[in-house]
Amino acid sequence: MLVSLILLWLCLVFLILQIKSRRPKNFPPGPLVLPIVGNILQLSLENPLKDFERLRNSYGDVYSLFIGSKPAVVINGLKAMKEALITKAIEFAGRPQDLYVNDTTQNKGVILADYGSSWKEHRRFALTTLRNFGLGKNSMEERIHRELHYTIKVLENNIGKTMSPQFMFHNTSSNIICQVLFGTRFEYDDDFIKVIVQCFTENAKLANGPWAMLYDGFPVIRSLPLPFRKAFKNVETCQNLAKRLLAEHKETRVPEDPRDFIDCYLDELDKRAKEGTSFSEDRLTMYALDLHFAGTETTSNTLLTGFLYLMTHPHIQERCQQEMDDVLQGKTEASFDDRHQMPYTQAVIHEVQRIANTVPLSVFHCTTKDTELMGYSIPKGTLIIPNLGSLLCEEGQWKFPHEFNPQNFLDDNGEFVKPEAFMPFSSGPRMCLGEGLARMELFIIMVSLLRKFKFIWPEDAGEPDYTPVYGVTLSPRPYRMKVELRAAQQSNL
Repeated sequence: MLVSLILLWLCLVFLILQIKSRRPKNFPPGPLVLPIVGNILQLSLENPLKDFERLRNSYGDVYSLFIGSKPAVVINGLKAMKEALITKAIEFAGRPQDLYVNDTTQNKGVILADYGSSWKEHRRFALTTLRNFGLGKNSMEERIHRELHYTIKVLENNIGKTMSPQFMFHNTSSNIICQVLFGTRFEYDDDFIKVIVQCFTENAKLANGPWAMLYDGFPVIRSLPLPFRKAFKNVETCQNLAKRLLAEHKETRVPEDPRDFIDCYLDELDKRAKEGTSFSEDRLTMYALDLHFAGTETTSNTLLTGFLYLMTHPHIQERCQQEMDDVLQGKTEASFDDRHQMPYTQAVIHEVQRIANTVPLSVFHCTTKDTELMGYSIPKGTLIIPNLGSLLCEEGQWKFPHEFNPQNFLDDNGEFVKPEAFMPFSSGPRMCLGEGLARMELFIIMVSLLRKFKFIWPEDAGEPDYTPVYGVTLSPRPYRMKVELRAAQQSNL
């Protein structure tokens, strides 16, 4: 009797799981869904990008997966992406709130915050504040050039040698955003930088690794002492560092005379003190860390990708340098406005962004209401995965979709053009907050360094490996570069 009851119970559980994992009516197609595990066994937990492309070839530009029992829709290609992120932007502007990255950050950042009044307030504040601190203005250019002096010193100390550029570019990007957020820069051996970099690196690997996918798919394991718990400790460590900076700001700030992003937020908090508001000091620390991570990882990895390809395509590097020499003759520093006179260099920098595919799956979205996409029905709250990488190498959108070639951004007259499928910063209301700063950084840093130095692939380095390392952002595999001073520019620089 007991055995019969147990078997009956197991059958009922199995049937419930089967029903729960079944696709709703008119839901996008996808592979067979297994009970409990969903489609996790059909994906590489280390790097699912090739699996996403394989499934796209089988099921089309809009298909579905189950992460455990959680349904998800993967969007590919320009047509579907435009419908979701632009035409129906608000309906796809949500953020899933029951995932590993949300839990580790306590839902207090702005990037992962759900679509609502709090998110709108904080995004509007961030855009206004970043603009006031010089997005597109000389003050931001000055911050970039100020940090570049330190980067150039590192390179000058390595003239004729080979060096690893990983930490150099990471520290450069980090310090530029630190000047905006905290009003200061940190020496490259400062404990703040070292700890922040270590914690962010570990969390980035965990967030896009197998443990995060298991955490998302199987809530029952979340309280267990498994490796994903490390990310919670790392976030706490970073918050404590940010709180220390916040305390220093509160002691030294002059209200209504802000020095940086933190001061601006504290001023805003004072203004809203007598009204109900989502602004708070607890939210500020996570907010600042959010922006620091976003402003560091993407830019540094794009720079690393850029110099990898420029070293291994020396004819492209030389043509950029010739254009820079012609346009910048007599100028001591490049400005962001100079890009309008440098169509080839512009094309190269955009091609670097395309080939880097730094944030291949964007940041996950979810639907804010019942909606449709490409004729399929998508219920409210469905997890949405925008496969931005599918745009950046889509057949028919690029002259040379599968190779590094600046002609992808040049017309027949050699003028710079930007195809519709170029969306490395995503699009719509969830578009990257720091796009303006990132574009300015990439241009000024790459132009300034290429104008002064020649970057060479070391003779003993073997064949370059362009296969990226998968994570929250894609990054090139560690490599070394040889640095030489360009004789033609020594007198000017």
